[in-house]
Amino acid sequence: MNLTWLDSNSWLIEIGEQRILIDPWLIGDLTFNNLDWLFKGSRTQDRSIPDNINLILLSQGLEDHAHPPTLKQLNKNIPVVASPNAAKVVEKLGYQQIISLNHGETFTLNNQVEIKAFPGSPIGPTLLENGYLLKDLANNSTLYYEPHGYHSPQLQEIAPIDVVITPIIDLSLPLLGPIIKGMNSALEVAKSVKPRFMLPTAAGGDILFEGLLVKFLQARGTVEEFQTLLEKNNLTTKVIAPNPGEKVMV
Repeated sequence: MNLTWLDSNSWLIEIGEQRILIDPWLIGDLTFNNLDWLFKGSRTQDRSIPDNINLILLSQGLEDHAHPPTLKQLNKNIPVVASPNAAKVVEKLGYQQIISLNHGETFTLNNQVEIKAFPGSPIGPTLLENGYLLKDLANNSTLYYEPHGYHSPQLQEIAPIDVVITPIIDLSLPLLGPIIKGMNSALEVAKSVKPRFMLPTAAGGDILFEGLLVKFLQARGTVEEFQTLLEKNNLTTKVIAPNPGEKVMV
């Protein structure tokens, strides 16, 4: 499979002869509820929208996963697999083929890739979003994606998993605690599913972040520290940290 990181949580996954665009933020700025003063992500120039997309896969309904300006530009006839919360976003934008997956449900894309939803990140007190397991049905290779570092214990039942995409750096706010669970959470999932490769997500890439919230965000950890942590735990998992736009074959 080929993996291309497009900054932040956005990925182009080429698996089973299918091209799957995950949590795309490719054009325009990123804000939450249009509160630029609180948080704003921007880049010097928009990213090109990839060609020949077979599926859009959305893990959450928040703007950094279901980014309205990007979704408005994508072809509304592209099928979308989404968490129930993200499905509401694309429904309002006029998408024609929306598959809402609850935890434990599966969808098969063109008889080549199976996508299964797992419990993912808690958003507020009552909402639990999605992580996803993608399986190439031709060769049984697997990829797991969860963008905030909340990993279901159910994953252990399907171990090993070939590739895991998850945060490696912790991001937290004073008093509120972790927004993104990195090092320790990534280590636990590595112990659980024994991946051959892990790739970090949720990092900034070529993005400038500004606003009041950014001043209080605390980041901890590096890719190098995490690779050392894996080795200290006798894990053979290799960490790959691609540059934005770089295609990686695994």
